[in-house]
Amino acid sequence: MAKHRKSIRLKNYDYSQSGLYFVTICTQNRECIFGNIINNNVGVGRDRPISMILNQYGKIIENVWESLPNHHSVELDVFQIMPNHVHFILHIVLGASRRAPTTLGFIVGMFKTECTKQINKLRNTPGQKIFQRNYYEHIIQNENELIKIRQYIKTNPLFWNQDINYRK
Repeated sequence: MAKHRKSIRLKNYDYSQSGLYFVTICTQNRECIFGNIINNNVGVGRDRPISMILNQYGKIIENVWESLPNHHSVELDVFQIMPNHVHFILHIVLGASRRAPTTLGFIVGMFKTECTKQINKLRNTPGQKIFQRNYYEHIIQNENELIKIRQYIKTNPLFWNQDINYRK
């Protein structure tokens, strides 16, 4: 008998409707593969004392993120790549183009698929999982929530060693 996973999505909610969505996607086994958090106490990076430095896989994540509006009716908001997860706010926009409405799940799935395909090609690891099966989402209800979530995403590198996803 097939095992059914319990959905973590809201029942009867239309995830293709226009709105702002806060999404977190974690790597498989929370493996740190997108780069490193560094402390820039001296020199050139002093204006951002702690920052995320992307490696070639992190840059793939960034490029796929930036390409999303070319394929879906979305607007990009804040975005932060961490060593083993990605946070972003995505605005699904209805009527922005002739494209049919697309669900958040479909967009996240395509994002994960494209990132996985490109990373595995670069690593020569066909078929290897890069991301956990699921993702976390929160439907942003108002301006106050939006401001708080944007701040959380932007400052995420500062609190990396306190993050629930933290791995050395």
